[in-house]
Amino acid sequence: MCDKSPGEGCHGKIDRIPNFAQPRLLLELAKKPAHGYELIEHLSEGGGTAPDPGNFYRMLRMLEEEGLVSSKWDTQNTGPARRVYELTDPGLDFLHAWAVTIKQTHQSLGRFLSDYQKISDTERR
Repeated sequence: MCDKSPGEGCHGKIDRIPNFAQPRLLLELAKKPAHGYELIEHLSEGGGTAPDPGNFYRMLRMLEEEGLVSSKWDTQNTGPARRVYELTDPGLDFLHAWAVTIKQTHQSLGRFLSDYQKISDTERR
């Protein structure tokens, strides 16, 4: 049995579990409209992986093209104008669909870890 993390001496290649940047972004926008830099900061909090800014803004544009997010320029604050993004009704529906998928994945991972724990405990005896 290998007790090390993948890449630290265990054989085989393990693909990373996705960080769910899209649903995390939609969830942040469901809380309140925000500009891009603010969204990146929120997604980085609490040990979250900071999204790559280039990919992040491409994802925002894609979500806007799909009608899941809308944006407008904020010129009320001091400094340069910033684009503020907000979740649309279809975006909220998509967030709900993501939540169902993540819940199912969570249950599947729980079953996997439970089964793994059983065989791991058996090997240690």
